[in-house]
Amino acid sequence: MSRPEDTLPPDLFYNDNESRKYTTSSRIQSIQSEMTHRALELLALSTPSFVLDIGCGSGLSGEILSSVHPVDGGPHIWIGMDISASMLDVALQRDVEGDLMLFDIGQGVPFRPGSLDAAISISAIQWLCNAESSDVIPQGRMARFFNGLYASLRRGGRAVCQFYPKNEAQRSMISGAAVKAGFGAGILEDDPGTKNSKLYLVLTVGGGDLQGDITGVVKGMDDVDVVDGRRRIKDTRRKEIRKGSKAWIMKKKEQMERKGKIVKSSSKYTGRKRGPAF
Repeated sequence: MSRPEDTLPPDLFYNDNESRKYTTSSRIQSIQSEMTHRALELLALSTPSFVLDIGCGSGLSGEILSSVHPVDGGPHIWIGMDISASMLDVALQRDVEGDLMLFDIGQGVPFRPGSLDAAISISAIQWLCNAESSDVIPQGRMARFFNGLYASLRRGGRAVCQFYPKNEAQRSMISGAAVKAGFGAGILEDDPGTKNSKLYLVLTVGGGDLQGDITGVVKGMDDVDVVDGRRRIKDTRRKEIRKGSKAWIMKKKEQMERKGKIVKSSSKYTGRKRGPAF
């Protein structure tokens, strides 16, 4: 069975018919509810918070955010972003409590710096790994998304993204893009090795004094992979790079890739000094 991401872009795949089918399916509602509650558990919000629902669809996760009991730190105020107008139309018909925004997360997260307490995403960010045209690269879309999300979250804020990577390369690509943006990134896998396996990317803005466990939520948990490349990246930036050197050229190419530009691949000849011309 083919994955939805491999067939059509999300705004075309989730048309009126697919959006209604997705929202009314009791199986999908059950799975969505289970993953949303798990993501909320990892967010560990102790007070009512302003939460961004990334790829909100028809508002199934948003309804759960609105219904969190005060004893558990709720209810939360939320705003949902989605690229599918049909999904958002279904959400409006269902009269969800959150605000809704038609937006492509591959273009960034358009909020004021530090305005969000937390963010949640269920089965959405794997769509960033697909490019619909030759002038768009997945790395650029992911860079814009994670850079925008990092800027929008307050210091100490947290995001939890449940996603379905196609393979290990996509898993590494997504977590690597989050780390490059400045996040502390931890990957938690539920039911590993089974067909019900689910991955959660736990992101934090500012790790504080946490040693090893940069997410602050994985202590004592099994099957957890924690990645913190921020210190290594910070150390490399301290080195003075001579203009025109191979390191300078590679840095410039990386900056262009982050902006979503198409950059020629590097080789052993990149940055090599040329001999004098006759």
